[in-house]
Amino acid sequence: MQNLRSIPASCKWSDFLNNYRFQSTNAFLTQNWCALAWVCSVTLNLYLNVVKELRTDQYQLAYHFTAWGVPFILSCLPLFGDLYGPAGAWCWITDEHVAWRFVIWYIPLFSLIFLMMLCYLRIIYVAKQRVITWSGTYDPGRERSKIIMAEEIKPLKWYPCVYLAVSLFPLLNRIHNAFYPSHPVFILTLLHVMSAPLHGLANTIVFVLDKETWSQLTMTSLRVALQSRLCDSTKITEYHPASVRYMSQIDEEDSDSGDDTTILFSMPSMTLRDKEP
Repeated sequence: MQNLRSIPASCKWSDFLNNYRFQSTNAFLTQNWCALAWVCSVTLNLYLNVVKELRTDQYQLAYHFTAWGVPFILSCLPLFGDLYGPAGAWCWITDEHVAWRFVIWYIPLFSLIFLMMLCYLRIIYVAKQRVITWSGTYDPGRERSKIIMAEEIKPLKWYPCVYLAVSLFPLLNRIHNAFYPSHPVFILTLLHVMSAPLHGLANTIVFVLDKETWSQLTMTSLRVALQSRLCDSTKITEYHPASVRYMSQIDEEDSDSGDDTTILFSMPSMTLRDKEP
């Protein structure tokens, strides 16, 4: 949704584009940074899984609330002050309110990118240490999960770099506009226009270049993933030891009584009381 702002984006192409409602809608989509919020959520989820070794299934609603709600609230703030309007190539916060651009966009943007880079450095370090080190009882499943997790980190670690690359020229252009609003630089504006809508394409290229991702994009893998997500009826129930009965007790009762019990083991010549420590 955020990249819809690149569809006829210029606010000066026609009378329709000069309409206030269109300008506000286009500016709202420009300001909405839910894509970045989801990248941060993925990074946080991976950090909790790898570094803290925590299950994060219970955080799904929190992720949705944060990734959709926080950007929505920040995008609504300029509406109350009538701050949206023509701002260069796109409708955004006008040139008369430059401070708002940095407070609710560029400062949070580059702060989050910096934090994500630190998180991924920590994630990569911890994942590699767990792959090359061994301690305790050998668990094949655990060792396999370590290797799988390390493979999954490979494409994800480029998310912050992608955002940094496509946000660099827009930042430089906005800084120049803040100091010289009446003297725009054509090359900076051109690079801004070309790089700003490329978030989705850049993320796609990252995944296309990952061989492991291509190996998993088969019809069988997609069908199994879809079935496990939608059609899995497996139920995990608690085991109650009170229903366990021993063979020595069953011999004294009628075998046809229909009592649903579990036989733990059978030792006809020995009862539980006969066992010696």
